[in-house]
Formats: sequence, C-alpha cells, structure tokens
Amino acid sequence: MKTVPVQDAVGMVLCHDMTKIVPGKTKGPAFKKGHIIAEEDIQTLLKIGKEHIYVLNMEKNCIHENEAAERIARAAVGPGITLSGVCEGRINFEASPGLLDVNVEALNRINSIEEVVLATMHDGQQVTEPRLVAGTRVVPLVIKEEKVMQVEALCAEYDYVVGIRPFKHYKVGLVTTGSEVFHGRIKDKFGPVIREKFSKLGSTVMDQRLTSDDPVMTRDAILACISEGAEMVVVTGGMSVDPDDQTPTAIRSTGAEILTYGSPTFPGVMFMLAELDGVPILGLPGCVMYYRASIFDLVVPRLLAGEQVTRKDIVAMGHGGFCATCDVCRYPVCPFGK
Repeated sequence: MKTVPVQDAVGMVLCHDMTKIVPGKTKGPAFKKGHIIAEEDIQTLLKIGKEHIYVLNMEKNCIHENEAAERIARAAVGPGITLSGVCEGRINFEASPGLLDVNVEALNRINSIEEVVLATMHDGQQVTEPRLVAGTRVVPLVIKEEKVMQVEALCAEYDYVVGIRPFKHYKVGLVTTGSEVFHGRIKDKFGPVIREKFSKLGSTVMDQRLTSDDPVMTRDAILACISEGAEMVVVTGGMSVDPDDQTPTAIRSTGAEILTYGSPTFPGVMFMLAELDGVPILGLPGCVMYYRASIFDLVVPRLLAGEQVTRKDIVAMGHGGFCATCDVCRYPVCPFGK
C-alpha cells in the first residue's frame, strides 16, 4: 500500500472502504475496497474530505480480484447458468430449471490452485425455479495472473464445470393399483401428488388408469399407457411384500428389464425401476404420497434430465439416503440423497 494525492490516483485500487456521510440522511461507503479509481471519482473524493488516499500498488503480472472473478466465472460456466455482476470480488452463478451438473473432478482441481475459490451446491440437485447454485472469487485483493490462467487452461479441458441439464418434457402414464380405489371404496390420493410433482419438473401426466390387485389388469394398463405414447410410466400402490401386493409381479410380466427392486433409501425402500423398449417404468412405494422428499425426488429428476440411472447409481444412494425427518422439510436444500 502507499498514500498518494487523489489527483494522482486514477487507475489505482482502493485498499479500504471510503465512507460518505450525509448528515441526518445516510452513512455508507462512497467507494468500496477494491474500487479502481476513475477520473470522474476525483471530485467525489475531494468532497468527502479525501485529499490523500491509500491505494494498492499493482505489481506487474497481477490482476485485481474483480477481473480475476470474472475470468474464472467465464471459464467455468456452462449451459443454463447466468452470471451475476461482480460485487466485492465475488460472482454468483444463477441456474435455470433443470438438474445441476457439477464436474466435481474439475472443481477440485480448481480449488487446489492456491487463493482461488469456486464453491457449488451438490451435483445432481434438482432446480425447479431460478436460484443461485455457485459462487467464485479469489482470496486476496490482487492475485498473480498466472493463477487465473491456470484456471482458464484447466477449464478448457472440460465442456464446463458448472451447468444445468434441462428437464425434458415427458408424457407420463399413471397406473394406480388397489381394489379399494378401483371399486371406489376410498378416494385416490396418489394421483394429485404425482401430477403436482411432475408438473414442477416440467412434465405432464397424460392419463391415470385405476386397476384392482389383479397383476394381469395392471400389466395391461402399463402396456396400454406405452402404446398410447407414454414416455414414462409410474405405478402406485401394491409395492410392499404383502401377499396381495402384486405391482412388482405386474411390472415384471410386461417383459421389462428390472434394473432394481429395492432402494437403500428411507423413505423409498420398496421402489422398483424397470425399462421396456426405452420407456422407464417406476413402481412407487406409498411414502411418495406423503413425504416431500423420497426416492421419487432422487431418481425422477435424473431421468427427466436424460440420465441413464443404473443399479450402481441406486446402490450409491445409500450414503445420504437416510432422511432425518426434520420438523420442517427444506428439501432439496438438505443432505438427503447426496
């Protein structure tokens, strides 16, 4: 740092906030730390009593934190992300709806470069409305340019570091099993929940079919949905191990490949994922109806974003798959499934 006359400070960087006081009205920074002094700032500085100021002496091959953040953000940003303006050396990444896609390998390499910071939310998080998902800055007010160039070269090795995979619009067939619903003894409560969940993810339930506990009837309903253009079929009810719960049998009898029956998640253990000629078929346990976050919220957004969910992916959900059943559910801003 050095002190210089205000008139000689153009192009230099402030080392601290410069406070402006308007008696009886306001008190706050006229210029913030890190501000690069411009010719038009001189009169303002003189009016607040600053004839000499402390500035940062920019060494050769160094760049200011604002420029560093801008360059890092541009290098790391991917599709579906809007960058904020720089504020106090930081730039935020705002995501549009979709599945958050973070290249964790690249992220770790970036943060291994001393004095560089890029922080993100968890990879694979569903975003249903625009929100901030990452931020970047450098630690010092001034950083060696070579470190930022390292980040830029590293990011060039990948398509992007932080991006969004947009949700595709799916036509979803819904099959609700259970003789009590089929015969009208009780009102179906699963359908409205499923419709709302898919609506938030940008897809549409095209039809809902009610079936009894007869697995042949359920099988035929699943196949009818697919023949009518369903790109995904979800089957609700009858997923437990009770003898009269026949939904897994019905799904198997369609000829679909069973990717998993059972998931290491609470809630959501009695979950089935199958595929028939490229159409995912999901057997949903009852917990999906009354838990805000369940196996549905861990698997369906990934399918809608175009991911191929495998048995290995389901197995990996065990780490983080135990819901803490908080008094107030804040999913997806929580550790469940991550």
